[in-house]
Amino acid sequence: MQDPRHTPWSGGRRSRTATGAVGTVSGPVADLPAQLTARSASRRTGLADPPVGTGPIPVAPAGPVQAPERTGTAPAALGAAAPAHLPPPVRDRALPGGGVTGQRGRRPGLFRSPAGVLTLGDLVTGASGAAAGVLLAGGSTASAVLAAVLGGPVLAGLLLAAGVYRAQGWTHGPEEFQRLVLAAACAVGAGSTLALALDDPAARVLALAGTPVALGGMLLVHVVGALVVRALRRRGRLRQRVVAVGLERSVAELVRTTRRDPSAGVEVVGACVAAAQGELVEGVPVLGGPGDVPAVLQAVRADTVVLTAWSDVGQEQLRRLSWDLEGSGVRLLVAPRLAEVATPRLRIRSVGGLPLLDVAEPEFTGARRAVKTCLDYGLTGLGLLLVAPLLLVVAVAVKASSPGPVLFRQERVGRHGKTFMMHKFRSMYVDAEDRLAQLSHLNEGGGPLFKLREDPRVTPVGRFLRRYSLDELPQLLDVLRGKMSLVGPRPPLPREVAEYPGDVRRRLLVKPGLTGLWQVSGRSDLSWEEAVRLDLSYVENWFLGLDLSIILRTVTAVLARRGAY
Repeated sequence: MQDPRHTPWSGGRRSRTATGAVGTVSGPVADLPAQLTARSASRRTGLADPPVGTGPIPVAPAGPVQAPERTGTAPAALGAAAPAHLPPPVRDRALPGGGVTGQRGRRPGLFRSPAGVLTLGDLVTGASGAAAGVLLAGGSTASAVLAAVLGGPVLAGLLLAAGVYRAQGWTHGPEEFQRLVLAAACAVGAGSTLALALDDPAARVLALAGTPVALGGMLLVHVVGALVVRALRRRGRLRQRVVAVGLERSVAELVRTTRRDPSAGVEVVGACVAAAQGELVEGVPVLGGPGDVPAVLQAVRADTVVLTAWSDVGQEQLRRLSWDLEGSGVRLLVAPRLAEVATPRLRIRSVGGLPLLDVAEPEFTGARRAVKTCLDYGLTGLGLLLVAPLLLVVAVAVKASSPGPVLFRQERVGRHGKTFMMHKFRSMYVDAEDRLAQLSHLNEGGGPLFKLREDPRVTPVGRFLRRYSLDELPQLLDVLRGKMSLVGPRPPLPREVAEYPGDVRRRLLVKPGLTGLWQVSGRSDLSWEEAVRLDLSYVENWFLGLDLSIILRTVTAVLARRGAY
């Protein structure tokens, strides 16, 4: 039988219609599983393939899913007796649990799989990097050849043992790089110890020069790979096709969340809702209830099931669903009832076989915050030295463009609600604050934040400075004064803070930042609600790797000029 994931569709669209309490499913989504079931049955009996029909399949009215009764016989897999509106999935009896064969697909070759591509890149980079390091350190050609032969496989094997590679996805975020850095540190330490023990000059050169260069190249491979994957996902490539299972409002929230971050590579293509109010949830078709998951997976060619935070699927049903998906290659994800909590704050504990999520408190003090302060002072001092000539040029341009001071000083609210004077290059005329009341009716921003794309108070030079965020460079001095941080929430005005509801005031638990999630996610193009959500997410989920990521992303955001006005 041809792999159903590669079976051509008879039409270009999925369709679903309903009439009163009983409806029909028509089109390719309904017909494909029926065709697969009929073909499979005919081949088991030795009969010829039946003709493929396109007639509608009756739909039973949606209703709550009842948990299967406990009997003395083995439990049937969830969805084994599918309702009338979706035929039963095709199963492979040779698989434990009768997995859904429609999801198995042809396994790609080693170097066509996600983990295989990374492995190949690491093998090549590790071998060439180790050889280059040995040659740069003055090693012999024979030592370089030995480094190339051993370096790639040994280092790639170490990364494999550290869990860096994953066959299920192309990248899995900060966890991948944390494990890679840990594996690199272990490799350098073990290599140095071995070289000292052997007392061999060639081994010392390989351990102290070849290994670091090779690992640096491997890290670069993973960074470039992550950037390429994010870019492709934003263009609709390399995405997981998801069937969402749960209550309608919870499915809708999942759909909105995945659409808000297209670079995550998750696309909800179908929903299984027990008592849906309509045929669509946020534009996603409702194709059945929780008991129809295996058949729906085949119909929409999905590779992932997500059980949303609020669902009427019980523990026993969830266990049977996992059994039903065994051997199919379909991933099962369960969303916790938590929002805006980053993975570094989560740990899984087991109590009597029951997995529990341990949610750590946000860190506002302590050793890691001290490291953040050191990072602020170190990078800011270096940055001021590098941009000093640029600061002089901008100051001259501002002074020549219009009457008034070069620097603009304004009261802002910092950590714990304490006010301070923030500095920027002046980008507006000197009477800008007096003219604000005349322009308040043109405000394009939501909430207490004033935004105007074509603000007449901005000078021509100021418009250029804002486009590339050059007007914010004097805030480096505020970082050295200890009033701001390199990364943090946007520094608000006192009048804005006066209008904050209770939850939004949590933005004031940390120092405001020169850049932040709001800066790299759209800047002035963001709505008030979205900017607040990003700031609160940063406050709750801060970790050092997030700061470094935001600093790197800021360079790209500034050069792209997104949302700068």
